[in-house]
Amino acid sequence: MEFNTKCRYNCFGKQSHIDSCIEGFRELEPFGFEFGEFGFGGVHAHFQVNVPKCYSLEAAEIMLKSHSAKRMFEQHPGFRKLYPNGGFWSGYEHHGSTGLIDLEKSTAYCRSQQQRHGVTVIDDRQQQLPNVA
Repeated sequence: MEFNTKCRYNCFGKQSHIDSCIEGFRELEPFGFEFGEFGFGGVHAHFQVNVPKCYSLEAAEIMLKSHSAKRMFEQHPGFRKLYPNGGFWSGYEHHGSTGLIDLEKSTAYCRSQQQRHGVTVIDDRQQQLPNVA
């Protein structure tokens, strides 16, 4: 699947933002969602997901977008300034079956998003300091 950020803001330039979005997606694993590779190209996210049969594609899309947006707004309050109405994702989405292309090509495509779009991700996560005695 591919989701674009609303207004195509470059929201995935920091590793902490990418991690928060992935955490939001992974909140759906207890409901039967299975995730493969994730790839972030600055203004959009590509990811492999196996949607359980009990959910329609539309319901799954709503769940994925709402959980990830909720996590982004909780962990990064500054996003409320960019999105005062609370809509993090645009209405555009793309979903294709891996049956049309093989899994290896899909995985490679997800992994190559930063290089493909020339995005440099800043690792802004807090680092552990070594224990000093």
